[in-house]
Amino acid sequence: MKYLPLNEYAVTVYFGELPDEETRSEIARLDAALQARPFPGLVEAVPAYVSLTVYYDALQVNRQQVIRFLEELSQTAENTEAPEGMTVNIPVCYGGQYGPDLSFVADHNALSEAEIIDIHSSATYRVHMIGFMPGFPYLGGMSPRIAAPRMATPRPQVLAGSVGIAGEQTGVYPFTSPGGWQLIGRTPFRLFDIRRPSPSLLTAGQLVRFCPIDTETFEDQVRIADHAD
Repeated sequence: MKYLPLNEYAVTVYFGELPDEETRSEIARLDAALQARPFPGLVEAVPAYVSLTVYYDALQVNRQQVIRFLEELSQTAENTEAPEGMTVNIPVCYGGQYGPDLSFVADHNALSEAEIIDIHSSATYRVHMIGFMPGFPYLGGMSPRIAAPRMATPRPQVLAGSVGIAGEQTGVYPFTSPGGWQLIGRTPFRLFDIRRPSPSLLTAGQLVRFCPIDTETFEDQVRIADHAD
């Protein structure tokens, strides 16, 4: 592992270069060990594909102390059992106005739209990290059979809940924003809501499955969510 300063109040621990399952498990174990044995001044730890960034209060602890603590903790972290995140089922209305790029992804992979939907919704995905914007999950485990390149020119507006593909990754936009992923569907779920005790629906380590729904079900769930406001 490599310990590199990110800034005056954060250290990033790098576990390698490949975002494989072994690396993810090592990150999860160190994260779990850190939560079980926090050092004075720990603010938070943020897992990513091949790293864990540890933020600390520089008025309570300095960088070298943090690195020494992490080095010592890593020696015992392999004996720590990382909690297995629960599986979150996310409904998705595929294609049509909600997935305008489904036909492109199908043509790009010489598959039918129905096959894209079946492959995308039959996999179990792992949340590797939350990034880009609050609540945006980067999901691993998508079949390379439905991989597709990012758009050459990003859209100025991608609606919240849009489910997209970029390369061999899939993800969900929690807010309306610009974006260049190929959009294959949309979920009525809100991936980030500041009013919830845990604003982000998903966290690193959790498992995700996508469940196809029809347009009527999508619109009904949107109305229910809007009414709850």
